[in-house]
Amino acid sequence: MSEKKTLKIYAPFDQSLIKEIPMVGKKEVEKVLETANGLFLDRSKWIPAHKRISILEKVAALMKDQIDSLTKTAAQEGGKPYQDSKVEVLRAINGVKIAAEEISRIKGEQIPMGQTEASINRIAFTTREPIGVVASISAFNHPLNLVIHQTVTAFAAGCPVIIKPASTTPLSCLAFMDILGAAGVPKGWVQTVICDNETSEFMVTDKRINFLSFIGSAKIGWYLKSKLSPGTRSALEHGGAAPVIVEKDADVKEMLPLLVKGGFYHAGQVCVSVQKIFIHETIAENIANSIAEMAKKLVVGDPLDEKTEVGPLIVPKEVDRVEEWVEEAVKSGAKVLCGGKRISDTLYAPTVLWNPSQDAKVSKEEIFGPVVCVYPFQDREEAIKEANRLDLHFQAAVFTKDLDVALDTVQKLNATAVMVNDHTAFRVDWMPFGGRDASGEGLGGIPYSIHEMTRVKLMVIKSKVL
Repeated sequence: MSEKKTLKIYAPFDQSLIKEIPMVGKKEVEKVLETANGLFLDRSKWIPAHKRISILEKVAALMKDQIDSLTKTAAQEGGKPYQDSKVEVLRAINGVKIAAEEISRIKGEQIPMGQTEASINRIAFTTREPIGVVASISAFNHPLNLVIHQTVTAFAAGCPVIIKPASTTPLSCLAFMDILGAAGVPKGWVQTVICDNETSEFMVTDKRINFLSFIGSAKIGWYLKSKLSPGTRSALEHGGAAPVIVEKDADVKEMLPLLVKGGFYHAGQVCVSVQKIFIHETIAENIANSIAEMAKKLVVGDPLDEKTEVGPLIVPKEVDRVEEWVEEAVKSGAKVLCGGKRISDTLYAPTVLWNPSQDAKVSKEEIFGPVVCVYPFQDREEAIKEANRLDLHFQAAVFTKDLDVALDTVQKLNATAVMVNDHTAFRVDWMPFGGRDASGEGLGGIPYSIHEMTRVKLMVIKSKVL
């Protein structure tokens, strides 16, 4: 007999072993698929809306009792500082509440008939049904909240769901599965698989999967989409290079802490982190230096220390990559205003680069690390063109007091969402959220995900009395 594979979970900060958990193979995944598909095909096993609401209300209550333990688990395995991990847990609880409330809004509409002679004596209306079995593949950077977005939404829609958490951060997911069980989620409706990438591909490309929810790298996401069975729908959330346009009339005092938070939150490991800041040349240097001064004061270190503001990157090789990219930018002309060096094998100093070459990786690709680039501009139109130059289009921002300039910039920036006088990483869980073009397809945001996990059924009734 072959020895069972195990997954070792290491703390990103000090690389200490947190836990070792067993992995499943294709044989076990086959049983998971069979269970989920069996529940969906047997309508007598579907969970009524009122029960789904009641269960999710219990889930939120149980999570509220475990805020500290959930926070510590997320911070330890994911490396996001305790204070930010706690915000994530509170968001996750609110997300469950949003999903419970959204169940009452799953509805269809009447379709007008009688507008042609061929359609007389008929009445028609639509309903929305669960799409089927949902497979969710999650990412490491929000180990609890992303799992909420990818499981609770499916459950609210009435779909059985199978979740594969990120291999670096599965413990928050497993803790949440325990909460779901304690809240009374019937067996099989939310299942977790801890497996390797090959087994994961085997699962999501199975014809019994009706919907794929994927959060992670574009390379893997688009690859999996190309392998999906006919009819399987998908929502893909990839990365971005969040550009910011700063006009000379911007409220600098209000803007600076927003840009620093948006750029260095979770060490820049967020798909909408502030990365490229285009600032009018008359104020660019002063603002860049101010951002650098604030970045120098950020407390970098152990995510479990409540004073820490910037934690580690998820694995040491990411520190190596960020270091290489910054060195390349400096060699091609960028000036380091602060940081620009590793602190340890797992920590990289918050870094501000002045005017790196547009051909440097920090300008062309998603950095996904604690690095912010500042570029001076003369003409806003040219800055917008530069901001739109990449294939990555997710969230963006503009800072100005001129309403016309703000509206014009919002229209011209290629992004799913544009923040006016706020950083690019702003998000609440009931708003639409997602990338376009290479950054993904479909919309996240709990109400929007629930909607995408349902499908329309039309009923047309013909009667002589109509």
